[in-house]
Amino acid sequence: MTDMTVGIRSGRVHSKAILPFLILTFGITLGVIGLYIFAPEWASRVFGEISGSHPFFFLATWAPAIAAFSVVLYVGGAAGLRAFLGRLFYWRGSWGWAAFILIGIPAVFMIGSLLKGGSLLAEMPAEGAGAMAAVMFMMLFLGPIEEFGWRGVAQPILQRHMAPLWAGMLIGAIWGLWHLPAFFLSGTVFAGWNFLPFFVGNITLAVLVTPIFNSARGSLLWPMLFHWQLIVPFWPDAQPFDTWILVVVTVAVVWWNRETMLTRAGAVTEVVPGDGAER
Repeated sequence: MTDMTVGIRSGRVHSKAILPFLILTFGITLGVIGLYIFAPEWASRVFGEISGSHPFFFLATWAPAIAAFSVVLYVGGAAGLRAFLGRLFYWRGSWGWAAFILIGIPAVFMIGSLLKGGSLLAEMPAEGAGAMAAVMFMMLFLGPIEEFGWRGVAQPILQRHMAPLWAGMLIGAIWGLWHLPAFFLSGTVFAGWNFLPFFVGNITLAVLVTPIFNSARGSLLWPMLFHWQLIVPFWPDAQPFDTWILVVVTVAVVWWNRETMLTRAGAVTEVVPGDGAER
């Protein structure tokens, strides 16, 4: 009987589960987005023009969550999935990190915007504040849902084998590469961006959210709120200054938390609470 079989039958998420998680995550996204990259006319004619509100765009964005749910359900069944989802309700976390998410992240965008000669807030659309609020609500069901995969499955597994800093950097690199197909879609916001700063930003953000995640003992709520703040439409476009500011902030955060970022002591390693963090 292999270690993987033991992990499955005992309801524990073995470290080898990272492979099917990544295969499913990339497979779903590439399968959906690939239609519009390699057969754009056919895909647009059959399924409609791709955009940030297209159901396929949501499906591609939800790929990490779908992969996470699939792995946890296969390993732990319905009970394991319920326990996994219970991490959504971990409110434990410091007031300092809460202030950073709620105030610090918007400040980065505002300062970056001012440095490039922009405004403190994004320009209000012609439809008014209601339309922007609707987009902000919709964003809750895009980027933050990814965290079921990145922080729900990938981060705990990787932290069994490396320090949180390196786990965060590796997830950030994977996260960045996972976004790459979207840069070839003309109907999305990514089409107008430069990939390299975005890739650097992904690594930076994945490292930055790591101490928040670990200090909250594996909460999914805090990383989701962090992710949401990054895409709230009220904050102005501050590229590339927001990326460089975040790099500086991240270096400072890593140095300040170096005792926990550079060792595995105290790092969250359980995907399903109580699963024993099997390797």
